[in-house]
Amino acid sequence: MRNLRNTVQLIGRLGKDPELRKLKNGKAMTTFSLATSDVYKNAEGEKVQNTQWHHIVAWGRKAEMVANYLSKGQEIAMEGRLVYHQYETTEGEKRYLTEISMNELLMVGSKK
Repeated sequence: MRNLRNTVQLIGRLGKDPELRKLKNGKAMTTFSLATSDVYKNAEGEKVQNTQWHHIVAWGRKAEMVANYLSKGQEIAMEGRLVYHQYETTEGEKRYLTEISMNELLMVGSKK
């Protein structure tokens, strides 16, 4: 059985074009935002749409593939793992960042 610890699966649309960066060690890193939406009816029977935004990071060959083939509005299915970062601003304030490190990708639909 596949390891199910710290696994995230999402289907959504890219909120912006992916941004490819080459790090000093030569490794490729691409970041992009992914929107997932749920639609439900509230107590008054009105349709409500709830959209969540996710920060996605792809590494290596997958990073280059994402940068070359994906664009804003495209629908994808992806699997990855949650990664948490903590850092301190120049003013001494602690900040926290949650991102998803992408492992697998499937292009689901056409560009919206």
